[in-house]
Amino acid sequence: MPISPEAHTVKQFDVQLANLRNMVLEMGGLAEDQLKRAITALDEEDLAATRETISRDCIINGLQLKADEECISIIALRQPLGSDLRLIMSLASIVTDLERIGDSAKKIARMTLHIYDGVGSPPSAKLLQDVKPMAQTADDMLHNCLDALAQLDVPKALNIINNDTELDQEFQVALMRLITYMMEDPRTIGHAINVVFIIKALERIGDHCKNIAEHTVYLVEGKNIQQRRNIDMNMVDAFALVRDVRSALKSKK
Repeated sequence: MPISPEAHTVKQFDVQLANLRNMVLEMGGLAEDQLKRAITALDEEDLAATRETISRDCIINGLQLKADEECISIIALRQPLGSDLRLIMSLASIVTDLERIGDSAKKIARMTLHIYDGVGSPPSAKLLQDVKPMAQTADDMLHNCLDALAQLDVPKALNIINNDTELDQEFQVALMRLITYMMEDPRTIGHAINVVFIIKALERIGDHCKNIAEHTVYLVEGKNIQQRRNIDMNMVDAFALVRDVRSALKSKK
């Protein structure tokens, strides 16, 4: 599949664009693999696999740096215009979202360590019941948005964007269920808070998948359809979640 409708006079330019695109797709494959590894390790209570998932995050980070440097080099050397510049800028944005998906997978793995690497008893199954369905939804979104990018498939990208609310709704249901469990039995609070971080990481992955789909539409059609800018607010989100949970618990005392 050609990257642009016309070949360039300088063939090396085509090679550079192809290499950049392949690097981004490789990064996407690694991000998808990291998510699968993190969820499998959680499901199987495999701490060795969890630690391996955390250590592999540096691979995605390294590819992000390499892709960013390549984007800057191409722009400085080739001074691209029109669709070529749009391609480079879109891929640069997608790289950022993929790196943050990798960060979210790493966060899931870190929470797994918090849950199972302590001296206390493991959590009851009911605390984790919403994780697997949410993880499947997030994984499907990630796989489909990467397919849309690889195939430059605008209808598939638009379908991801239009169906983004599914994962958001799953998150809200799971969050309310966890708050209910904590109110019913305060002894579950420690594990439940860790699970809250996990489901929030999955919800964030869905947001980044939507961003990638929006960038894909822009890449192909030149239309900016982003409804909002996805700022990395992981720490702010985390503190806000803890605050909201604690407030809900206090209000029920």
